Amino acid sequence: MFFASDNTGPAHPKVMEALARANDGYAMPYGVDPIMEDVRAMIRDQFEAPEAAVYLVATGTAANSIALGTLAQPWETVFCSPEAHIHEDECNAPEFYMGGAKLTLVPSVDAKMTPDALRASIAFEEGRGVHGPQRGPVSITQVTERGTIYSLDELKALTAVAKEFGLATHLDGARFANAVVALGCTPAEMTWKAGIDGVSFGGTKNGLIGVEAVIFFDPKHAWEFELRRKRGAHLFSKHRFLSAQMQAYLTDGLWLDTARMANANAARLAKGLTDSGYAQMMYPPQANMIFAEWPREGHQRLHDAGAVYYVWAGELKGDNPAEPLQARLVCDWSIGNEGIDRFLDALRG
Repeated sequence: MFFASDNTGPAHPKVMEALARANDGYAMPYGVDPIMEDVRAMIRDQFEAPEAAVYLVATGTAANSIALGTLAQPWETVFCSPEAHIHEDECNAPEFYMGGAKLTLVPSVDAKMTPDALRASIAFEEGRGVHGPQRGPVSITQVTERGTIYSLDELKALTAVAKEFGLATHLDGARFANAVVALGCTPAEMTWKAGIDGVSFGGTKNGLIGVEAVIFFDPKHAWEFELRRKRGAHLFSKHRFLSAQMQAYLTDGLWLDTARMANANAARLAKGLTDSGYAQMMYPPQANMIFAEWPREGHQRLHDAGAVYYVWAGELKGDNPAEPLQARLVCDWSIGNEGIDRFLDALRG
């Protein structure tokens, strides 16, 4: 009954096997290993982008922050939602790697920016000349940090606003695979065909040990990213162990299979919560993350039974058993029906 996060579960066995194979013998360091050549070709094929620049780093924070550092100047501001991962969960790492550029928070609905709100926020940053931050890239989190998903039309509408002002758009795809599966689209349709310039293509939350790809669809960004990655201490010497994970992830559609399993697990959990008549959804669950609310007594039963998840709003300890508390529940590929059903049984008491 472990629903704290999708980065807490095990790595997929095929990933472990790939690491064991990569550990045999010698390979050149720093990303010139033969496995990385294969990975680069596989990603270009998946994204229908033969000229794309493709790089690997070990963490999502590095992927987002170094990518934004490449797209933004230190005197600019990045436009994102208040719930964006780069704002909520990265300890100002984007600002650090951008050399002082800031974040401007765009009002959101269900954790998603709207075109009108984005346009208004961008337009506001024009009246102070040299005294104010200059307009920088837009960053979109997909899946959002509240478990909602931008449709392809919503993505296109936001990138169209960015292009009105001559701005690039970055996609934080820590749960990229979950969104692709939920939308039933291709990676190309959710990125460059929708107007995205650069993407953090996540793997750690979907069955890998620790690797994320950064993809720029215009290779003009390649050399600067390489320099920033090295300067930021995120160029791995034994890079083949990053490459091997990503190669296994992309082989035979494993990345889509694990995402389907995670999304299906969340759908089963969400249905059980709704059918219980005990829980209320805070946001529409569209991928593998659920925000729901139910009385404190239910949370206490679950924790006593060994369930692990975050109480998002409210205190587990309290005198009023009927007080509603919010929970965040995230399903990974491995949780399975048994863990979900045990959770629902404990909730119902």
